Amino acid sequence: MSTATERGALDRASHSSTVGPSPSGSYGRLIARRMGILAVALGALAVLSLADILIGPAFLGVGEVLNTIFAPQTADKTTQAIVYAIRLPMTCMAILVGAGLGIAGTHMQTILGNPLASPFTLGFSAAAGFGAAAVILLGVSLPMLPHLTIPVAAFVMAALAAVTVFGFSRIRGMSAEVMVLAGIATMFLFQSLQSMVQYLASPEVLQQIVFWLFGSLLKANWSNVGITAVIVLFGAVALVPDFWRLTALRLGDDRASAIGVDVRHLRMRVFAVVALLTAGAVSFVGTIGFVGLVAPHIARMLVGEDQRILVPMAAAMGAIIMVGSSIVSKILSPGTVVPIGIVTAVIGVPFLYFLILDRRRRLW
Repeated sequence: MSTATERGALDRASHSSTVGPSPSGSYGRLIARRMGILAVALGALAVLSLADILIGPAFLGVGEVLNTIFAPQTADKTTQAIVYAIRLPMTCMAILVGAGLGIAGTHMQTILGNPLASPFTLGFSAAAGFGAAAVILLGVSLPMLPHLTIPVAAFVMAALAAVTVFGFSRIRGMSAEVMVLAGIATMFLFQSLQSMVQYLASPEVLQQIVFWLFGSLLKANWSNVGITAVIVLFGAVALVPDFWRLTALRLGDDRASAIGVDVRHLRMRVFAVVALLTAGAVSFVGTIGFVGLVAPHIARMLVGEDQRILVPMAAAMGAIIMVGSSIVSKILSPGTVVPIGIVTAVIGVPFLYFLILDRRRRLW
């Protein structure tokens, strides 16, 4: 079956399952409405991002911030330092991490056909936490780049977790069930190793470990933002050619295979990209839970299953959750910043309960 024929079959299947026997004009209006929802989400993200930059111990006006961002040569030096050196990198990191986790969670749920699948629940975040905790306990550092020691250790361990899950899954044919079970086993393994490291640590070292595990944007800088941006951008565009295949996969393995999708190899490609996205997202900010789980569900409720719109929407929702959590973390306790990982959990759990209890919508 040719690629064009496969795409046509998928378009007809998704069209009939989504809008029934309506004419093509209705489908066009549906797509336009969903694109409008995406545009509104991006607008909300822009407003929240500006609010995040405004909020902090030093009061800044909207005009000051906008002038500093778009005309820095005319801005006050103190305002420049606050905006460019502290607040803007934190906001950009929140956007990138949220978008990366939103995309990773969407792809993970799609290839596994499981509403509970996410980078956090499959052990990647736990592995990153163990890597960071281990180097903090041992006190080791990279010879040339000591400031990147913890992020590199977190990245490497998250990648190792992905390789572990991938290895077990490949032995059993890359089935969704085996990937889920291997991921859960990997999560418990690295959580146990985290606990062991914390048990062995002195009180001072334990405080550093726990702070990293809570998740924080305070160490964001332009160097970290640049590295994360490259990883997230690559992960976002790497699977664009597979969007129609991922949409087909939501119809089930058998139906996807019937229209020419190589399900096994698709899962392998997507899993590799998800592992890279997750490792890049959490290596600089620590363990962030629930974003990769909740953001795809919100996006799916708003725009449906078409990956061409679902993936950008999940990225936008993940970024909105992260930036919103950053704002909340600053105003909960004036003068201090509550670790953002705590805030995402506090926000994410009740919303997940809402999704479960809302009978008006189909969760999965």
